[in-house]
Amino acid sequence: MKLAPAVTFSMLMVSSLVASVARAEDRHDGDKHERHEQRQERREVRGEQHQQARPEVRREEHLPPRPAPPVWKGHPPGVHPATPQYHPAYHPHSVRVLRPRVMHYGEHPWRRWGHPEFVRPVYYWEWSLVRNVSCIAEDSYGDQYPVSESAFSGFGLVNMTAVEDDALDRCYDESGGDPNCYLATCSHY
Repeated sequence: MKLAPAVTFSMLMVSSLVASVARAEDRHDGDKHERHEQRQERREVRGEQHQQARPEVRREEHLPPRPAPPVWKGHPPGVHPATPQYHPAYHPHSVRVLRPRVMHYGEHPWRRWGHPEFVRPVYYWEWSLVRNVSCIAEDSYGDQYPVSESAFSGFGLVNMTAVEDDALDRCYDESGGDPNCYLATCSHY
């Protein structure tokens, strides 16, 4: 007989425990839903702010379209001769690298230089991952003039001409009109 009250008491405890767990789950689900709605509202606000802060990008109308890149072929094995008339292998003096100028795409603070036409490099980059592009032009004395521009969604090979030209224009402008400025390198991250 003593067993029945103990069983009744334990069943009562289990039922009250189950009821309190169910109430806690209901409260937790309500809090979870509320937190989800708050996060969604914050995302929407950030999206609106991002759209407002994003500058409108204009394409350069005066630049001719670049041809499609040729198929990639590796260099043949062996030593490649240096071309000192264009790119000296060493400089008898210390090279000066100027502070990079960071700009938004479409800004052109330097006067356009009618540089001699040259074969443009082809970049085999994963364009969807490119966030910033830097090009460096070098004058005949060996001083380097880096220019860095932010990329945007849709930035690609056709836009590289403007970045390369900006580096060449900076070199020509800040070197005092050195006609031997050339494009040394371009990189991205």
